[in-house]
Amino acid sequence: MPPRALWKGSISFGLVTIPISLVSATEPRETLAFNLLHRKDRSRIVEKRFCAKENVEVPWQDIVKGYQYAKDQYVVVTDEDFARVRVPATQTFDIRRFVPAADVEDLYFNYPYYVTPQAKSGVKAYALLRDALRETKTLAIGTIVLRQREHLAALEPVDQALVLTTMRYAHEIRRPKDLDLPASGKGWTDSEMKLARQLVDTLAGEWDPSEYRDTYTDALRKTIEAKVDGKETTAPEVPQPARVTDLMEALKRSLEKRPRRLAKAAGRRRSAHKARVA
Repeated sequence: MPPRALWKGSISFGLVTIPISLVSATEPRETLAFNLLHRKDRSRIVEKRFCAKENVEVPWQDIVKGYQYAKDQYVVVTDEDFARVRVPATQTFDIRRFVPAADVEDLYFNYPYYVTPQAKSGVKAYALLRDALRETKTLAIGTIVLRQREHLAALEPVDQALVLTTMRYAHEIRRPKDLDLPASGKGWTDSEMKLARQLVDTLAGEWDPSEYRDTYTDALRKTIEAKVDGKETTAPEVPQPARVTDLMEALKRSLEKRPRRLAKAAGRRRSAHKARVA
């Protein structure tokens, strides 16, 4: 079954309009859900909606959304109010600018969606925009309204698809200038950097996301399954990291543990150098 479209609208750039749908680009892994229980008899703890003033439970049909504009002062916001503030971006991703992809820092990106064309008339324009972004190595930047909020977003090609990723606004980003950080290019010696680069080479490899798993959740699930079967589990011993206060010594000892991979890394560098010379 194809994934459900979360939003339908269009992409607009210049006089070109492409009818599209957005589909979540991520599929959440089955997570472990926990309930609150009464320790005494293990019965469920039920959360109820109470009116603080009247101390009575309130049914859903009597609950409204309110915005607090002063202490204990609220104004009710209805569905009609939300509908009145529709902006052009409500049903359209309007491309405002094409920017070099390499210029946008990763920390601006938030949540990705696959973009699919919604009509045969939009297929050609969809393919043209996707391939133009790839050839020019640019991102299409614009705004879109999702879940009653206007988001900054970027459009980029990924394989055969266009992916729209919501972004954080500049004022939402905490800049590193406010942190106590060491200056770049200082604070280490050339010898330390040489060893650090060698250590990086020993761990270098191709990006393969399938190599990584949520091992914590896997272990927790096994513990829960054992408890269901009435079995007791023991916590594994966690090795303590070696305490090495001398940076050069720590780098050398790290390299000694990976001599085989280091030799392979050196071989890759020699091959790459020969290829460049040739």
